[in-house]
Amino acid sequence: MRRIHVMAAVIRDAERRILIAKRPDDAHQGGLWEFPGGKLEPGESRLEALQRELHEELGITVQQARPLIDLQHNYPDKHIRLDVWEVSEFTGTAHGAEGQPVRWVTEHQLPSYAFPAANQPIVAAARLPQRYLITPDCAATEVLQGIEHAIDAGISLIQLRQTQLDIQDYEALCEQVLQRYGARATFMLKGDQPPADRRAGWHLTSRQLRAMCEQPPPTRPLPAERWLSASCHDAEELQMAERLGVDFAVLSPLLPTASHPEASPLGWEQAHAMLNNCRLPVYLLGGLTGDDLAAAHNAGAQGIAAIRGLWNQP
Repeated sequence: MRRIHVMAAVIRDAERRILIAKRPDDAHQGGLWEFPGGKLEPGESRLEALQRELHEELGITVQQARPLIDLQHNYPDKHIRLDVWEVSEFTGTAHGAEGQPVRWVTEHQLPSYAFPAANQPIVAAARLPQRYLITPDCAATEVLQGIEHAIDAGISLIQLRQTQLDIQDYEALCEQVLQRYGARATFMLKGDQPPADRRAGWHLTSRQLRAMCEQPPPTRPLPAERWLSASCHDAEELQMAERLGVDFAVLSPLLPTASHPEASPLGWEQAHAMLNNCRLPVYLLGGLTGDDLAAAHNAGAQGIAAIRGLWNQP
């Protein structure tokens, strides 16, 4: 079986817009939009290949880049590795050096463009931040203060957990949080049913995920325009999350944690092996802080999820 290693890039400008390019009409999946890149050549490092391809295709020189998501696809006659990096700094003016149309778009505009099906996890990864905050169990006033502090610190994806509350009190707090902060951050809510407020996404427990996948074929319980995520603890649950069509997953526990001392940690090596066979953006959870972001990226993760590691951090 042929093995093909393809580099691709989510390129951001100073305004955080993302560059996309249109495939030639006569090419495979012609007329669709894609993220620029090309094949890794023998003897090249991944970064060298990315720099060469983007210079040839767009006339830019990459200054700063990091791994974003690594996707594996098996076909009857070949194995494709789609190795996607985020480019945050470059020199030169990006243009279609090979005659291809290019366009700068915002994260919110990305879903309105037609991409190949294999690119959909990249679209999600490009729209998701590096940090996913999970709120701790505490009084409502402390939750509101902590969320305010987190948003001011640049955190834009927050799971409202609050396991100490009954259903009515939790729903009341969710409504208060969304009214106050819904325009400033994306909130993932918990519960037995999808959140009624369309501004919020739904985070599934691993038990909910398994229950939904027991009834074939698994059907995504939210429309595509709303975020759906799931907690996973092993490779089987990651595969279930893929089949259900979630937008991103959380894999835990990576390291020993005070909140779940009885859980057996995965460790970096095992987590990397699981992510290597996953076609979703995945956050690593368990004993991590912002200092672990680079290690998480190198392991193939979208970033980190945390309670203590991100709550009330400077």
